[in-house]
Amino acid sequence: MQETTLGVAIITKNAAARLAECLQSVAFADQIVVLDGGSTDGTAEIARAHGAQVIEQSDWPGFGPQKNRAVDALTTTWIFSLDADEIVSPELSAAIRAALAAPTADVYAVDRLSSFCGHWIHHSGWYPDWIPRLFKRGAARFSDDLVHERLVFDTPAQRLTGKLMHYSYENFEGVLRKLDAYSTAGALQRHATGQRGSFGKALGRGAWAFVRTYLLRRGFLDGRAGFMIAVFNAETVYYRFLKLARLEEEPRSR
Repeated sequence: MQETTLGVAIITKNAAARLAECLQSVAFADQIVVLDGGSTDGTAEIARAHGAQVIEQSDWPGFGPQKNRAVDALTTTWIFSLDADEIVSPELSAAIRAALAAPTADVYAVDRLSSFCGHWIHHSGWYPDWIPRLFKRGAARFSDDLVHERLVFDTPAQRLTGKLMHYSYENFEGVLRKLDAYSTAGALQRHATGQRGSFGKALGRGAWAFVRTYLLRRGFLDGRAGFMIAVFNAETVYYRFLKLARLEEEPRSR
């Protein structure tokens, strides 16, 4: 009978800010792989200092493929996918170990609570946020999406108790960096599937993103942070479709 072992897969690039806390929260794992995409802030050194196996690859295939690379580097029977800005709470740690001691599913989902510039967000479409992260080897795999990747699996996912604390946007500089990166990746992803963008579509979709986040998803209950998230979502969508339109124009301008 095969021994039950747990591996943690993490992808990084300049993720030094929370990485030490992240790794400490999963110190109970049998193996930790950190797949680094060319950090210059000491990320790799922090990972090694906490006992992680570091693999450095500077090419960037997108979030989904990169996470699959990290998963494939593990040799354990169970896999937990974790982002470098996420911290496993003691309650979730205990729930993971209990689940592996007597598994009743092949895939488990965790309850993620995210922060925005120092505020924990309980609405705005951010919470509740049940995401599948723990799975038996071979039972799941990440989609090949460049951004907003998802775990693909066939069997129902069971829920674990405890919180996964997500420090997603630490400051306004990080918000702007992610806005630019996510809108670009989203445009490229849509361009690859033949979708079209325009100024009118950018304006309409951006306005709808604000209304959906702030009103329909009750972002107003998150106070000032909820308004900022609604604006962030609107701008991300707006620039995504402007960049998509630009991608369509580039071949004609050559």
